[in-house]
Amino acid sequence: MTTSRTVRHALALVLGLAGITALTVAQAQTVYRIVGPDGKVTFSDRAPEKAAPGERSSAVSVPGGGTNNSALPFELRQVTQRFPVTLYAGAQCAPCDSARSMLVTRGIPFTERTVASNEDLDALKKLSGGTNLPFGTIGGQQLVGYSETEWAQYLDAAGYPKQSQLPRNYQRSAATPLVAVKAAQPTEAPASKPEARRRVAPAAAPSGPTPSNPAGIKF
Repeated sequence: MTTSRTVRHALALVLGLAGITALTVAQAQTVYRIVGPDGKVTFSDRAPEKAAPGERSSAVSVPGGGTNNSALPFELRQVTQRFPVTLYAGAQCAPCDSARSMLVTRGIPFTERTVASNEDLDALKKLSGGTNLPFGTIGGQQLVGYSETEWAQYLDAAGYPKQSQLPRNYQRSAATPLVAVKAAQPTEAPASKPEARRRVAPAAAPSGPTPSNPAGIKF
Protein backbone atom coordinates (compact mmCIF):
# COMPACT_ATOMS: atom_id res chain seq x y z
CA MET A 1 0.00 0.00 0.00
CA THR A 2 2.81 2.36 0.95
CA THR A 3 4.70 1.60 -2.28
CA SER A 4 1.63 2.21 -4.43
CA ARG A 5 0.91 5.47 -2.70
CA THR A 6 4.52 6.58 -3.19
CA VAL A 7 4.37 5.75 -6.90
CA ARG A 8 1.15 7.71 -7.33
CA HIS A 9 2.65 10.65 -5.47
CA ALA A 10 5.77 10.60 -7.67
CA LEU A 11 3.68 10.35 -10.84
CA ALA A 12 1.53 13.31 -9.76
CA LEU A 13 4.67 15.30 -9.03
CA VAL A 14 6.12 14.54 -12.49
CA LEU A 15 2.87 15.47 -14.24
CA GLY A 16 2.68 18.67 -12.25
CA LEU A 17 6.19 19.64 -13.24
CA ALA A 18 5.43 18.79 -16.86
CA GLY A 19 2.35 21.00 -16.75
CA ILE A 20 4.33 23.87 -15.30
CA THR A 21 6.98 23.45 -17.99
CA ALA A 22 4.39 23.37 -20.76
CA LEU A 23 2.73 26.48 -19.37
CA THR A 24 6.06 28.28 -19.20
CA VAL A 25 6.84 27.38 -22.82
CA ALA A 26 3.41 28.48 -23.97
CA GLN A 27 3.82 31.81 -22.19
CA ALA A 28 7.27 32.30 -23.68
CA GLN A 29 5.87 31.83 -27.17
CA THR A 30 3.24 34.54 -26.69
CA VAL A 31 4.25 38.06 -27.68
CA TYR A 32 2.18 40.89 -26.21
CA ARG A 33 1.74 44.12 -28.13
CA ILE A 34 1.56 47.06 -25.70
CA VAL A 35 0.43 50.53 -26.78
CA GLY A 36 1.45 53.29 -24.38
CA PRO A 37 -0.43 56.55 -23.69
CA ASP A 38 1.87 58.36 -26.14
CA GLY A 39 1.00 55.89 -28.90
CA LYS A 40 4.37 54.11 -28.78
CA VAL A 41 4.11 50.38 -29.43
CA THR A 42 6.35 47.87 -27.64
CA PHE A 43 6.49 44.08 -27.54
CA SER A 44 6.96 41.83 -24.53
CA ASP A 45 6.83 38.10 -23.91
CA ARG A 46 5.24 38.78 -20.51
CA ALA A 47 1.67 39.90 -20.06
CA PRO A 48 1.47 43.09 -17.99
CA GLU A 49 -0.10 42.44 -14.57
CA LYS A 50 -2.11 45.63 -14.75
CA ALA A 51 -2.18 48.12 -17.58
CA ALA A 52 -1.27 51.65 -16.66
CA PRO A 53 -3.87 54.40 -17.23
CA GLY A 54 -4.19 55.01 -20.96
CA GLU A 55 -2.16 51.89 -21.78
CA ARG A 56 -3.53 49.01 -23.84
CA SER A 57 -2.12 45.52 -24.21
CA SER A 58 -3.12 42.72 -26.52
CA ALA A 59 -1.79 39.66 -28.27
CA VAL A 60 -3.56 40.19 -31.56
CA SER A 61 -2.23 39.21 -34.96
CA VAL A 62 -0.74 41.86 -37.21
CA PRO A 63 -1.32 41.34 -40.96
CA GLY A 64 1.80 40.64 -42.94
CA GLY A 65 2.69 41.33 -46.52
CA GLY A 66 5.45 41.78 -49.05
CA THR A 67 7.37 38.56 -48.40
CA ASN A 68 7.18 35.20 -50.14
CA ASN A 69 5.34 33.51 -47.26
CA SER A 70 4.21 30.45 -49.22
CA ALA A 71 7.75 29.01 -49.28
CA LEU A 72 8.35 29.37 -45.53
CA PRO A 73 8.13 26.69 -42.83
CA PHE A 74 4.84 26.80 -40.93
CA GLU A 75 6.11 28.33 -37.68
CA LEU A 76 8.19 30.97 -39.46
CA ARG A 77 5.26 31.78 -41.72
CA GLN A 78 3.04 32.33 -38.69
CA VAL A 79 5.53 34.74 -37.11
CA THR A 80 5.98 36.59 -40.38
CA GLN A 81 2.24 37.06 -40.77
CA ARG A 82 1.85 38.31 -37.19
CA PHE A 83 4.89 40.58 -37.09
CA PRO A 84 6.07 41.41 -40.64
CA VAL A 85 9.48 43.05 -40.91
CA THR A 86 10.09 46.00 -43.22
CA LEU A 87 13.41 47.76 -43.80
CA TYR A 88 13.54 51.30 -45.17
CA ALA A 89 17.00 51.97 -46.56
CA GLY A 90 18.90 54.39 -48.75
CA ALA A 91 21.83 54.18 -51.13
CA GLN A 92 25.35 54.65 -49.76
CA CYS A 93 24.08 54.09 -46.21
CA ALA A 94 26.45 51.91 -44.17
CA PRO A 95 24.00 51.39 -41.25
CA CYS A 96 21.36 50.35 -43.80
CA ASP A 97 23.76 47.77 -45.21
CA SER A 98 24.44 46.47 -41.69
CA ALA A 99 20.72 46.13 -40.92
CA ARG A 100 20.11 44.31 -44.21
CA SER A 101 23.07 41.99 -43.65
CA MET A 102 21.86 41.14 -40.14
CA LEU A 103 18.35 40.28 -41.36
CA VAL A 104 19.68 38.17 -44.24
CA THR A 105 22.21 36.33 -42.05
CA ARG A 106 19.60 35.51 -39.42
CA GLY A 107 17.15 34.34 -42.07
CA ILE A 108 14.46 36.94 -41.39
CA PRO A 109 11.94 37.29 -44.23
CA PHE A 110 11.55 41.02 -44.77
CA THR A 111 10.35 43.63 -47.21
CA GLU A 112 12.73 46.38 -48.28
CA ARG A 113 11.66 49.85 -49.35
CA THR A 114 14.20 52.23 -50.86
CA VAL A 115 14.22 55.92 -50.01
CA ALA A 116 15.78 57.97 -52.79
CA SER A 117 13.45 60.71 -54.05
CA ASN A 118 11.90 63.70 -52.35
CA GLU A 119 8.57 61.90 -52.49
CA ASP A 120 10.15 58.95 -50.65
CA LEU A 121 11.50 61.28 -47.95
CA ASP A 122 8.09 62.90 -47.47
CA ALA A 123 6.45 59.48 -47.14
CA LEU A 124 9.15 58.33 -44.69
CA LYS A 125 8.61 61.43 -42.57
CA LYS A 126 4.90 60.64 -42.34
CA LEU A 127 5.71 57.07 -41.28
CA SER A 128 8.50 57.67 -38.78
CA GLY A 129 8.28 61.35 -37.92
CA GLY A 130 11.75 61.95 -39.38
CA THR A 131 14.10 61.13 -42.24
CA ASN A 132 16.75 59.07 -40.42
CA LEU A 133 17.84 55.83 -42.08
CA PRO A 134 17.70 52.95 -41.66
CA PHE A 135 14.16 52.79 -40.38
CA GLY A 136 12.58 49.45 -39.57
CA THR A 137 9.27 48.05 -38.43
CA ILE A 138 8.59 44.72 -36.71
CA GLY A 139 4.84 44.49 -36.63
CA GLY A 140 3.83 47.81 -35.09
CA GLN A 141 7.21 48.43 -33.45
CA GLN A 142 9.33 51.16 -35.03
CA LEU A 143 13.12 51.11 -34.97
CA VAL A 144 15.00 54.28 -35.91
CA GLY A 145 18.67 53.82 -36.78
CA TYR A 146 20.48 50.52 -36.45
CA SER A 147 21.59 48.85 -33.25
CA GLU A 148 22.19 45.12 -33.61
CA THR A 149 21.35 44.53 -29.95
CA GLU A 150 18.07 46.44 -30.12
CA TRP A 151 16.95 44.85 -33.39
CA ALA A 152 17.83 41.38 -32.09
CA GLN A 153 15.84 41.93 -28.90
CA TYR A 154 12.69 42.89 -30.79
CA LEU A 155 13.09 40.02 -33.25
CA ASP A 156 13.47 37.63 -30.31
CA ALA A 157 10.37 39.06 -28.61
CA ALA A 158 8.36 38.67 -31.82
CA GLY A 159 9.32 34.99 -31.95
CA TYR A 160 11.73 34.93 -34.88
CA PRO A 161 14.31 32.11 -34.75
CA LYS A 162 17.87 33.02 -33.85
CA GLN A 163 19.22 30.95 -36.76
CA SER A 164 17.98 30.83 -40.33
CA GLN A 165 15.21 28.35 -41.10
CA LEU A 166 14.69 29.55 -44.65
CA PRO A 167 14.53 26.81 -47.30
CA ARG A 168 17.33 26.70 -49.84
CA ASN A 169 15.00 27.70 -52.66
CA TYR A 170 13.73 30.78 -50.84
CA GLN A 171 14.09 33.98 -52.83
CA ARG A 172 13.76 37.34 -51.18
CA SER A 173 11.63 39.90 -52.96
CA ALA A 174 13.55 42.71 -54.65
CA ALA A 175 13.62 46.12 -52.98
CA THR A 176 11.04 48.58 -54.27
CA PRO A 177 10.76 52.37 -53.93
CA LEU A 178 8.75 53.63 -50.97
CA VAL A 179 6.66 55.71 -53.35
CA ALA A 180 5.73 53.95 -56.56
CA VAL A 181 7.22 55.57 -59.63
CA LYS A 182 4.52 56.69 -62.01
CA ALA A 183 5.14 56.58 -65.73
CA ALA A 184 5.21 60.02 -67.28
CA GLN A 185 2.06 60.73 -69.19
CA PRO A 186 2.59 62.31 -72.62
CA THR A 187 1.33 65.87 -72.64
CA GLU A 188 -1.21 66.69 -75.27
CA ALA A 189 -0.56 69.67 -77.46
CA PRO A 190 -3.21 72.34 -77.02
CA ALA A 191 -5.75 72.29 -79.79
CA SER A 192 -5.08 75.06 -82.29
CA LYS A 193 -7.88 77.51 -82.68
CA PRO A 194 -9.10 77.96 -86.23
CA GLU A 195 -8.11 81.29 -87.55
CA ALA A 196 -10.98 83.68 -87.91
CA ARG A 197 -11.94 84.07 -91.45
CA ARG A 198 -11.78 87.58 -92.60
CA ARG A 199 -14.90 88.70 -94.24
CA VAL A 200 -14.14 91.10 -97.04
CA ALA A 201 -17.03 93.32 -97.78
CA PRO A 202 -17.71 93.75 -101.49
CA ALA A 203 -16.67 97.10 -102.86
CA ALA A 204 -19.56 99.51 -103.10
CA ALA A 205 -20.54 100.57 -106.53
CA PRO A 206 -19.47 104.14 -107.14
CA SER A 207 -22.30 106.63 -107.09
CA GLY A 208 -22.37 109.81 -109.05
CA PRO A 209 -20.48 110.75 -112.21
CA THR A 210 -17.12 109.13 -112.92
CA PRO A 211 -14.69 109.56 -115.73
CA SER A 212 -16.08 106.50 -117.42
CA ASN A 213 -19.68 107.53 -116.66
CA PRO A 214 -19.83 111.31 -116.77
CA ALA A 215 -23.63 111.36 -116.58
CA GLY A 216 -23.73 109.20 -113.46
CA ILE A 217 -26.23 106.82 -114.99
CA LYS A 218 -27.18 103.87 -112.69
CA PHE A 219 -28.08 100.56 -114.30
